[in-house]
Amino acid sequence: MKAIKILAFVAVLGLGATGCSKQFSEYEMNNNKPLQVPPGLVLTGILSSVNINSPWSDVMRWNQFDACNYNYYGNQRYDWGGAKSNDYYTLANVLKMESEAKRLGGATVNPYAALGKFFKAFLFYRMTVMVGDLPMTEALKGKDNLYPVYDDQKAIFLQVLKWLDEANTDLTQLIVNPDKSNTSVGQILSNDFYFGNNLENWQRTVNTLRLRVLISLSMKTADAELKVGQQFADVVNNPAKYPLMTGIQQNMQYTYNNINKYPINPDNLGNDATRYNMSATYLNKLVSLNDPRAYITAEPATQQLKNGKTPADITAYVGAPSGESLDDMSSKMADVVNAAYSLRSRSRYYSGYSPEPQVYIGYAEMCFNIAEAINRNWITGNAEDWYKKGIRASLSFYGIPVDVPGNVTKVYAGTNYTIPFNFEGVYYQQPSVKYAGNNATGLTQILTQKYLAFFQGSDFEAYLNWRRTGVPVFSVGAGTGNNGVIPMRFKYPDSHRASNEKNWKDAVQKQFNSAVDDINAKMWMIK
Repeated sequence: MKAIKILAFVAVLGLGATGCSKQFSEYEMNNNKPLQVPPGLVLTGILSSVNINSPWSDVMRWNQFDACNYNYYGNQRYDWGGAKSNDYYTLANVLKMESEAKRLGGATVNPYAALGKFFKAFLFYRMTVMVGDLPMTEALKGKDNLYPVYDDQKAIFLQVLKWLDEANTDLTQLIVNPDKSNTSVGQILSNDFYFGNNLENWQRTVNTLRLRVLISLSMKTADAELKVGQQFADVVNNPAKYPLMTGIQQNMQYTYNNINKYPINPDNLGNDATRYNMSATYLNKLVSLNDPRAYITAEPATQQLKNGKTPADITAYVGAPSGESLDDMSSKMADVVNAAYSLRSRSRYYSGYSPEPQVYIGYAEMCFNIAEAINRNWITGNAEDWYKKGIRASLSFYGIPVDVPGNVTKVYAGTNYTIPFNFEGVYYQQPSVKYAGNNATGLTQILTQKYLAFFQGSDFEAYLNWRRTGVPVFSVGAGTGNNGVIPMRFKYPDSHRASNEKNWKDAVQKQFNSAVDDINAKMWMIK
């Protein structure tokens, strides 16, 4: 009887299998995920993916803006492994956004296609500057090419610049000669929470990014194919064709709120507010320039207050050297009422959920890039004017008065301290601030102020500018690891070796004349 029941059960299984026969390809489909969506929804995900390196993260410690004084929460070490960001996932969404726009009525030139070129340029730039050569031409083809070869970094930069030029052309057409008869979903930009679907601001961002890419190639000005200086001049000298940002209100930035909370906020005030302090590379430079951004971003070191100074005394603000051993830094911060170094400003960064947006591509940086190009004799113009515009823009970002003499308010321990500030008559007249001219000293001033303006924003740009120019001088030592050396690059993400080993090996050998994926090796753009 038992045997009969088993045979009957097997027979039922056989009938079920015969009646529900499917092709293998059908099982590949995930019915829980949509295959077709409006391009605006894909854009939302892409815009969110840009924000991968948040303020006060380890990236900002590698930029030497702040430091961690407690091992449980982190450190300042540069013992880098594989690059953390792998933007190929986002790039796949960019391709999907483009195809969905076309499917839903978008013309050959549509907002999603134009922004697609921008994002491809932005993301490939972001990846290549961190590792070197990358799969590009043969990438993102799925099962049609599982083992893409690596493009040379120069080829990547040529393509990045081409994408940006094409994006500018497409956006000009969409702005100046829009096809008003086409009101399809694929032709109308939606869900843009950066610029509220404003194509003019996107065009300014495209061209501002192009200046960043070109200035990053300052060591390749002799390359006849790249034409770095000429391209820079083409953009700056033709504002009608290549409109640029005109103020900080056009920054490409990520705005935090009570839902998308700023990374440090009242929720974690009691957990780690005293575990981090300001870096000497950033804060001590502000102090040396009598710069009011010190009052805005930092707190006075309590040891200095104990010695009789007040929060209105800029010399009370002291940064910790990133190269200092973590044990020493920790011991100097152990006594809260007698701490040697300044903490983050708790009144600014821990009192709400949106103290400031995170700038990714900004007007202040653009001003300094133009000033640098003039200093390097790529273009003609008044470098000092652009240098001053950059400083003013950065100060204004923090609400510091720059047009007329005013006051900066420092809030500390529930007390307001008022510090008078005069940009033109006092601050700028300091020899350390006033532009020294189109010479090496003037260039250092431009690069220093650009570094200060990058504070807690723009991903790795502060580090990348240091790598390219040596400005400012970065702190090294036991605390930074890597034998006291700041590395030149990240290793490739582990996924490269795991899924494309032969081409990965070939790329490493070709670039560095070695089988070692070495963080201290120099890539093409900085050789």
